[in-house]
Amino acid sequence: MQCSWKAVILLALVSIAIQYTAIRTFTAKPFHMCPVPNPLNCGLGQDVESFDRMCDEYPYFNYNSSRKTHILILATTRSGSSFVGQLFNQHSDVFYLFEPLYHVQTTLIPHLSPSRYAVERRVMLGASRDLLRSLYNCDLYFLESYIKPQPANHTTDKLFRRGASKALCSMPVCDAFSPSDGNIEEGDCVRKCASLNLTLATESCRERRHMAIKTVRIPEVNDLKALIEDPRLNLKVIQLVRDPRGILSSRIETFRDTYRLWRIWRVTGRKPYNLDLTQLTTVCDDFLNSVSTGLSRPPWLRGRYMLVRYEDLARNPLQKTKEVYEFLGLSLEKSVVDWIHNNTRGNNDVSAKHKYGTLRDSAANAESWRLKLSHDIVDYTQTVCQHILDELGYKAVNSPEELKNMSLSLIEDKTFITFL
Repeated sequence: MQCSWKAVILLALVSIAIQYTAIRTFTAKPFHMCPVPNPLNCGLGQDVESFDRMCDEYPYFNYNSSRKTHILILATTRSGSSFVGQLFNQHSDVFYLFEPLYHVQTTLIPHLSPSRYAVERRVMLGASRDLLRSLYNCDLYFLESYIKPQPANHTTDKLFRRGASKALCSMPVCDAFSPSDGNIEEGDCVRKCASLNLTLATESCRERRHMAIKTVRIPEVNDLKALIEDPRLNLKVIQLVRDPRGILSSRIETFRDTYRLWRIWRVTGRKPYNLDLTQLTTVCDDFLNSVSTGLSRPPWLRGRYMLVRYEDLARNPLQKTKEVYEFLGLSLEKSVVDWIHNNTRGNNDVSAKHKYGTLRDSAANAESWRLKLSHDIVDYTQTVCQHILDELGYKAVNSPEELKNMSLSLIEDKTFITFL
């Protein structure tokens, strides 16, 4: 019997849904909602003691009700999100996780297909939101459902980029380093720390006043509405955007196999007929949808959303970081300031050239794509992404000479009012 491609896709989605349902059924702890007394309803005879008794029955929510600041860095690949993540990772009272949703993707959709990318990534959203909710409640055991092979005795050495989290490389999680060691290199953490004990990691999470998670696997801020509206989470979103021309250039250099046809276009000057244009259009469409929502100031985003351009952060890293910290209500520690000074002045070391590294001459890097892309590719990108370029204040170039004239800035001075 011959199956149509639609039937094959339907069967694949059903299979993914069954996997996800099984994970939720067998591994998720019951999620109780402890009612919170509303002072405005006191005249209705609310019994405060009854609330206390209920919360005693469900201490799990009692922990959730603390006023931790939960931070989500919403970004896309090659937009500077690793750098922004480090601005929180360096804070002594922030528990930071680097791309935990990677495990959801590799479990539910191990082989992303370009032709079904939009459908498949939507399938991930329910699982991703559930995992984020659990992680913000310091329930790191929930991750075990997605880590392969599954951790034994809550211990694993397979957590993606464990070394990118300072909290997971220091006491009580790892005793290989002392507080005086300062900045711990990711590779040193992986080599010197024992396998990750998720029980100790949970303990470390609960000891810290704030939590930050970086992800490039949530398409738009609209997809976070349920989490943002949850009063128990106190979630704030930092949406990081970057000039799509810069993102494309960085991806061509970093993901050489995936973006091979773009490199052929750049070298030969001829656009391949089978070029996957969704690698560009998806970025621009997601940015436009998300930014349009954020800047329209819906009530559910009040005080919960801040838009940050990578280029502004690259040109004025300390000032922009101060603005971000002020929005979040966090104090800017000296350790964060020192890290900014040490990582934004450029360096010729090998570590500075690592594709996932954070050591950069940040100001020079902001528009370096202009020296790497051909004018044909830039012109095409400007046509496809015109609306979001205009919205974010990125200027178009009209000639090869203008493209290479680095004295001409393509970034408008633009202030995005934070919705307080």
